[in-house]
Amino acid sequence: MSVSTLHLPIFRRAIGPLVLAALWEAASRSGVLPERILAAPTQIFTTLGELIASGEMGSNVLVSLQRVLIGMAVSLPLGTALALIAGLSRQGEVAVDSSMQMARTIPFLGLVPLFILWFGIGEFTKIVLIAYATTFPMYLSLYSGIRGVDSKLVEAARLFGLSYPQQILHVILPGALPSFLIGLRYSLGVSWLSLVVVEQINATAGLGYLINNARDFMRTDVIVVCLIVYSLLGLATDLLVRGIEHYALAWRPTFIKD
Repeated sequence: MSVSTLHLPIFRRAIGPLVLAALWEAASRSGVLPERILAAPTQIFTTLGELIASGEMGSNVLVSLQRVLIGMAVSLPLGTALALIAGLSRQGEVAVDSSMQMARTIPFLGLVPLFILWFGIGEFTKIVLIAYATTFPMYLSLYSGIRGVDSKLVEAARLFGLSYPQQILHVILPGALPSFLIGLRYSLGVSWLSLVVVEQINATAGLGYLINNARDFMRTDVIVVCLIVYSLLGLATDLLVRGIEHYALAWRPTFIKD
């Protein structure tokens, strides 16, 4: 198969976005789409280059990335621990699951003013909100994965003489690993969505800070640039987890062929 044949599907997929970008550019240049409503694609990419060259984009991206990583460092072990407690025993489910199901249905935006009253408007509040939002996807996915492990595999492990801790380590946890990785991908996606919200809270740095400043000066080009960067960061973290998934689940059969 030639290189041109391999790239043909990519070119076909690119046709739609390229046509849309051309129409967008034409509408902006003709005045149909004013800059105060939405900047032209060329202006957006020019602004992106300027923000990168000045170092402003890099420094603010690092601040946003740090917030996400700290929030995930809290929510990942917390969600995993709660899922193990609820998933591995009926008593644990009674103790944990109902509270988690109630807490996850509380509107995230509704908690923002309450958390501000509790913790103030500093960095701690931002991290706590990110950790709160990302705990539930991790919990739900892993809990479901544990409960979805084939009982015949557990019974076979018992017949082979494995103790209960060994069954957990060698059968249940490997069986729940695909769900754990799905939960991790989902949590990372939610972390970037929640970051957009928390960086509106008295932020002095970060992508949300750039967006707030751009809003005050009606710089739609800067706002769109920041939204694009948010999406690229989300895509990058998702690809990272998918790479881990590719190697960690190499044993898993699939009907999809390369």
